[in-house]
Amino acid sequence: MDRQDGCQWGGIDSADRKVKKASQLYDGKNFELALEEIEAALEISPVDASWHFSKALILDSLYRYDEAIEEYQLVLELDPNDLEALNSLGTDFTRTGQYDLALKAFEQVQEIDPQDEKSFCNRIILYGEMGNFDSAEQMFYLAQQINPDCPLCFYNLGTILFDKKEYQKAIYCWLRTAEIDPEYPKINCYLANAYWLNGDKIKAQEYFLKELQLDSGNIGAIFNLGLVLLAFGKIESAEDKFNRILELIPSFTPALFYLGEIALHDKDYNKAEDLYKQALKQDNNMQATQYRLACCSLVKGLKTEARIYLKSELRFSDLLDTFVLTSMGSMFLICDDLGLATHCLLRAIDSDSSNADAYYYLGLIGVKKEEFKDAIEFLKHALNIRPGTTLFLQVLAAVYSMAGRLKEAEEIVKKLIQSESTPQLKKFKRKICLAQGKNEFTQRFLLSKIEQKALNHVSSIIYEVCWYPGDDWPGYREACFNIMNLFYVRKAEWRG
Repeated sequence: MDRQDGCQWGGIDSADRKVKKASQLYDGKNFELALEEIEAALEISPVDASWHFSKALILDSLYRYDEAIEEYQLVLELDPNDLEALNSLGTDFTRTGQYDLALKAFEQVQEIDPQDEKSFCNRIILYGEMGNFDSAEQMFYLAQQINPDCPLCFYNLGTILFDKKEYQKAIYCWLRTAEIDPEYPKINCYLANAYWLNGDKIKAQEYFLKELQLDSGNIGAIFNLGLVLLAFGKIESAEDKFNRILELIPSFTPALFYLGEIALHDKDYNKAEDLYKQALKQDNNMQATQYRLACCSLVKGLKTEARIYLKSELRFSDLLDTFVLTSMGSMFLICDDLGLATHCLLRAIDSDSSNADAYYYLGLIGVKKEEFKDAIEFLKHALNIRPGTTLFLQVLAAVYSMAGRLKEAEEIVKKLIQSESTPQLKKFKRKICLAQGKNEFTQRFLLSKIEQKALNHVSSIIYEVCWYPGDDWPGYREACFNIMNLFYVRKAEWRG
């Protein structure tokens, strides 16, 4: 006996078996093989809406959203009132930046069933991605009228607040999520991240540990706990966490990077260099890796090699970290590349206009160029941001001396000795007051400061380059995230 689509019963039975196998593979997160099985089933029976829906779920799991959209649209051709397919279609339109189409899909759900809470909950995501936070909050309150205890609504509102850097409010929402559903996926990780960024590292550690009690193999939780331990100065414990990750995933680049940071901190430059090179081999776009290789080269006195690494870092990564940019500027200064030093420092100031160190290094560039007027202005700006800094005052006094402005140099040194009278400062006063114009002491002194402070950066661990939020977020570099990556979408049920 034939079925409507003309398939023989034997073919239908074979297709059913393939769908069941696809379901098992999907449950086991073997998505590529699951896709092969479901496609084979659809070749036998291409008009089964539930199978197209299940194929779309697999494609979503593979982040192949454009193809998933086509499958949801096929489902809706067969059943225009399929609310779950409409909600899923709207979600994928949101993921791919097709906001007008997403809004249309969710509004269609609302027309069919005004009590469908998902359509409101999903619009929290949509409006959050669009940056329309007021509408996102409105969707939250409308969803609350239908289901006041929806953990996903609280989670997504928390994500909106997290994106606005309102971490305390985000924490409140996510605590509410955890209260409603203690097993909500990775909620402890998200709470830990929010506590970290809110400055409460003790709470961050507590929630990462909670997550690991539930899932000891959670790579994101292990990694971020390692960062927290580094921040507490518990270097050996942090090192254990990163090594544990490499036991689970030997190619995990952020763990390699931070083991390199620990080796660099311990002044084991050869080991650090080896770890950074391993990280770079795994991911040649890994932020700050070539910068760190430049640090290793510089401490060995290999300025040409350091400059090559620094230029590669600038060319291949979109650095936003002001600490790294400032440090790179100082290192280009040591390597006598004043143009790229200036470029890095101005980028750092664009990101953070209160960056006193960046102004300080721009002052030293002015010294190198013998543009003393500009150097003095930059150094004075650094002191406006960080008044009374001994190093800045000493350098400014030396620059005044080189510029022939001896009276101003004497006044600065007098202030220094009033606040901190040491034999070194008294010796510095004698040298500066006896000096005038370009002289061996001031030149030697300024050169030492150019080298000294830049190399101090080498042993400072970078905490924010590789914040890894969890296995379900694509990528681990914070600069690559958009708000959609933060949302947890309620997964539709398998059909077939």
